[in-house]
Amino acid sequence: MKARRTPWWQYPVALALGVLAGMGLAAVGERTGMALLGAPWFVILILVVLGVVVLVMALQVHAYATTDPRKRTQRLDPTRAMYTLVLAKALGLAGAALAGWYGGQILMCLGHLEASYYHDAVIECAIAAAVCVADMIVGIVGEWLCQLPPEEGAENPKLKRAARRRRQVPQAAAKRRDDARR
Repeated sequence: MKARRTPWWQYPVALALGVLAGMGLAAVGERTGMALLGAPWFVILILVVLGVVVLVMALQVHAYATTDPRKRTQRLDPTRAMYTLVLAKALGLAGAALAGWYGGQILMCLGHLEASYYHDAVIECAIAAAVCVADMIVGIVGEWLCQLPPEEGAENPKLKRAARRRRQVPQAAAKRRDDARR
């Protein structure tokens, strides 16, 4: 299986969708009078812990992947490495979407900062948005850390180019011979 990097444009799209959803939630909260704004502190703590766990796992995969195979002291389970990559991708996209979510709530509350409820909600959302941006960065970096270095096998780009050149040389020589015979 070949895993591909998450395209750059997916992060701004997730952020924009999160902003729209956060603004929508704030509007619904204002209309209905329900207390929907803000972020509980334990959610922020969970987001921090998730970011740290994914970063540590990605660093372990990177250390294993970049170490010379003869110098490796222990084996890394390929399934664990793949799960780490998936977690890093998910953390990056979820971090972008949640940063937008909390940012959208902040935008809708800026006109009401004099009220203590909105003031506290903006502070909570600002901290949560900062943690989510950090999680997005950890996800992007973690995805990069999980890349495998190119091997000297058949899939190596250098070997593919060399094989293409070798195939082209005999074809060019055969064409010259055919042209010389005519």
